[in-house]
Amino acid sequence: MTEVQDMARFVAGAAFDDLSDEAVAQLKIRVLDTLGVAIGALDAEPIVAIRALIDDLGGAPTSTLIGGGRTSPERAAFFNSALSRYLDFMDSYLAPGETNHPSDNLGAVLATAESVNASGRELLTALAVAYQVHSRLSDVAPVRAKGFDHTTQGAYAAAAAAAKALRLPAEQIANAMAISGTANNALRVTRTGNLSHWKGLAYPQVSKEGTFAALLASRGITGPEEVFEGNKGFKESIAGDFTIDWSREDLERVRRSIIKRHNAEIHSQSALDAAQDIRSQAGFDTDAITAVRLRTFDVAHAIIGGGEEGDKRTIRTKEEADHSLPWMIAVVLLDGELEPAQYAPERIIAQDVQQLMGKVDITPDEGFSARFPEEMPADLQVTLRDGTVLGAERSAYKGFHTDPLDWAGARAKFDSLTRPFIDSRAREEIAEIVRHLDTANTTDLTAALAEVGTDRS
Repeated sequence: MTEVQDMARFVAGAAFDDLSDEAVAQLKIRVLDTLGVAIGALDAEPIVAIRALIDDLGGAPTSTLIGGGRTSPERAAFFNSALSRYLDFMDSYLAPGETNHPSDNLGAVLATAESVNASGRELLTALAVAYQVHSRLSDVAPVRAKGFDHTTQGAYAAAAAAAKALRLPAEQIANAMAISGTANNALRVTRTGNLSHWKGLAYPQVSKEGTFAALLASRGITGPEEVFEGNKGFKESIAGDFTIDWSREDLERVRRSIIKRHNAEIHSQSALDAAQDIRSQAGFDTDAITAVRLRTFDVAHAIIGGGEEGDKRTIRTKEEADHSLPWMIAVVLLDGELEPAQYAPERIIAQDVQQLMGKVDITPDEGFSARFPEEMPADLQVTLRDGTVLGAERSAYKGFHTDPLDWAGARAKFDSLTRPFIDSRAREEIAEIVRHLDTANTTDLTAALAEVGTDRS
């Protein structure tokens, strides 16, 4: 048995009853959170353009688009994943050498589960598979340092989850993962330098291709059976050697994923909490700030702090802003929060935030780096004109795996993000379906999502 076949046996055998009550609760919270983030992006310019393209292309009306309309499963997977990814407000999983966003897989799961009239329990099981596969591959086979994007591991997760939702047997699941994993090894340039729309669309691409690979496998199309260990395979070409004993894996990795509190790249969350703390301290005055100094862990410095992935002080677009720690700290010190409103084009380039960003200095701390990913340490100091130094230190935040978000917190975020798009009745309907998804059908949820943006008066 090859490694992908062994992995497929795990996926095929996964069952809802294998999930702990806490894992089920956290999966539902992530479904609600992901849908809230998706609905909150419906009017974003790239999303509008993608929706127009899908409408022009058509597609077999098999799977629902959030906001109404239907298309083929792989196109629905792309669009719904683009929605949930665009705001960059979704969940994350932190591994020592990799960070991913397992909720990116919901688009593929939702599209394929609906296409076969799957139950809510089947949807949740397929999503749990995505979290497990995506997270465990990131644990043992990080690829960022070798120039590949974290969507690379997701190619296996999206295909596994889509194949599971389609109820494919182990042999076809293996072929789906082999096809998707062989074909989707994305470059890390996606997230370095000046960022483009593709930063938010790289995983929707994987979601689409993972779904299509599962559909191909369902028709008997085969993939390289030694995709991992074979000559010029994933291990030899990209990841190096690693081992996962899939016979010993469970479906609990969702409990180690974390949910964003601020609408910002995940490694910024504790630093932004510290900025809010400083802003509330006596004597704080944005006009009197002369210097802002942050000590943080090396991954945050490398990705969003101006380290190895490029300068983060040329900020003109939403994609650049939500991956610039200097800009994000500056805007929180000025506005007190970082929500979708802060990414309005005029706010991004406003003189006050652009000037304050230039006063932010970020350095990695060896001791802080040793504490990551079990913690996300950040020590922020703001110096005022009169010499006063205000400081705050954080090691985690509400939504981190040590202080997980509960249903009430998830509902509050969902309501805040969706309020501009749907009324209270629609919010309540979607939330209640998700809360009881294990006793509902996937089509109950997609029917409610189809009504988003329509006049229900």
